[in-house]
Parts: sequence; structure tokens; C-alpha cells
Amino acid sequence: MSLVGAYVALSKPLAAVFPVFLLGWLRFGIGAVAMLRWIRKPAHEPALSTRTRWLIFLESFLGNFLFTLCMLAGVSLTSVVSAGVILSFIPAAVALLSRVFLKERIGRRTWAAVACGGLGMLILSLAQAKAAGAGQSPADPGGLAWLGNLLILGAVFCEASYAVIGKRLTAVMGPKRISAVINLWGFALMTPLGLYAALSFDFFAVSGAMWLSLLFYGLAASVWTVWLWMTGLKSVPASRAGVFTVMLPVGAAVVGVAALGEAFSPMQLLAFAMALAGLLLATLPARAVADD
Repeated sequence: MSLVGAYVALSKPLAAVFPVFLLGWLRFGIGAVAMLRWIRKPAHEPALSTRTRWLIFLESFLGNFLFTLCMLAGVSLTSVVSAGVILSFIPAAVALLSRVFLKERIGRRTWAAVACGGLGMLILSLAQAKAAGAGQSPADPGGLAWLGNLLILGAVFCEASYAVIGKRLTAVMGPKRISAVINLWGFALMTPLGLYAALSFDFFAVSGAMWLSLLFYGLAASVWTVWLWMTGLKSVPASRAGVFTVMLPVGAAVVGVAALGEAFSPMQLLAFAMALAGLLLATLPARAVADD
């Protein structure tokens, strides 16, 4: 999740150079080359049922394809710091989907975390609307930060679905093969859009530093983070795994401020404080009775 936060922040300058569809296609292409050896079915792995095949497709469609599109388009319209605030809603979203699809219980503290996350996003939206009205928001091109925020929120639920479905898949497949297969699906889904964007793109105008950033983005987004996540999910419940997504918004915000030169406004600080309060409610250990 720390790596995810880093590459989410890094995707903003990349999205300023590459069209969104081309960037997503290149990301999956890098992953496909890096994980060629992981695709082959191990001898000990059982044959995949029709239900498992559908779960694999949904894992890639929601967690790879739609997440990538929502994230890249979203960070191109809003700031990395703002994206970090919205992404802090992921643990609560994972808990909600775990309750619906995995029948895991949700306590009062988790509902309070959801409320804190929602309030944080409301404060953030009001702050950006005020800045746009005053013409003081360089991170809001054309007054579309609200759309960027909605896209990032869509990415939140894509990531939450990714966590819940991934838990089901780890019961029947190994982490490496899951990583390779869902990336291959993502590559296939993105290929028509990526090829269309590539036809009119000047690849020679991209600097060497940007190509290195793209290589890191592709390996981190498609290989390292997916393999680490699926390996962890083999022994950790989905709702508990969701706790560790706290590192995603924190990592994105830190990279946004330290590497991209973004600054926290007072309203963004308040929104982020609300989000962190929700995270604390959802993650701090407590007696089971206290969460009834």
C-alpha cells in the first residue's frame, strides 16, 4: 500500500505527458512482460471453475482496468493531496463490501469511520469549490476538481472490490499466477483504447527520466504491489487487510508534498484530519465489547 501511494502520486506527472489510455496500456504491457513466467498453471493448482474465471475477470476489470482509468483521470483533474484524502476512505469501503459479500461483521466504530471519511470529502469539496470560485486553484484545471474527486471515489470502490475478490481468489490460486492473469486481462481490456491513443502520440518527445518513471510505475502498479497484496491476503482476512490501505493515502499525500511541491491548505488539513480520525476509529485495537 505504501508503494501504491507512491505510484498514485507519480501518475500525476505521467498523466501530464501520456494520454490516460496510453499510460494505462503501457503499464499493463510492462507488467505482462515482467510476469511472463508466472502465467503458467502449476501442477498442484486445481482446474478453475466457471465462477472462479468470472471472479478473475471482475478482479481485473474493477481492480485493474477501471481503477487505473479512474485514478489516472482523477489525479489529472485534482491534486494529489486531495486524492490522498479521498483514498483514505478505502478501509471503510473494504469493510462495507466485506460485510456485503463476505458476511463479515461491521461494528459501530467502522460506521463512525465511514462518517468521518464522508465528512472529510465534503470539507474537501467545499474547499475546492471556494478556491475555484476565487481563481486560486492551480490543481483544478477548468474547474473540474469535483469530477476528479468523483473519479477518485470511484477508484476507492474499485480498490475495495479488488481486496474482497482477491481474498476469494487466494483460496484457489497462487499469488504470482493471480497477479499475472489479472494483469493480462487488464492489458487485453486496455489494448483497443491504448492503440488508438498511440497512433497520434509522439513517443520521441518523451524524456529519458519520464520513461524511467513509467518503468517504475508499471512494475510497481502491475507486479510488486499486486504480488505483495495477494501474498498477504492468503493469511489475512479482507477486512483486516483493508486496515493496511491507510498507507495508500498517506503515501500519496507525502509524495505529493515532498516530491511534487504541493502544499496543504488549512481546509485540506482539516479534511485530512477527519479522514485520519476515521482511520484511527477503524484500525485502533479495542475490546470486542467496545465495538458492539
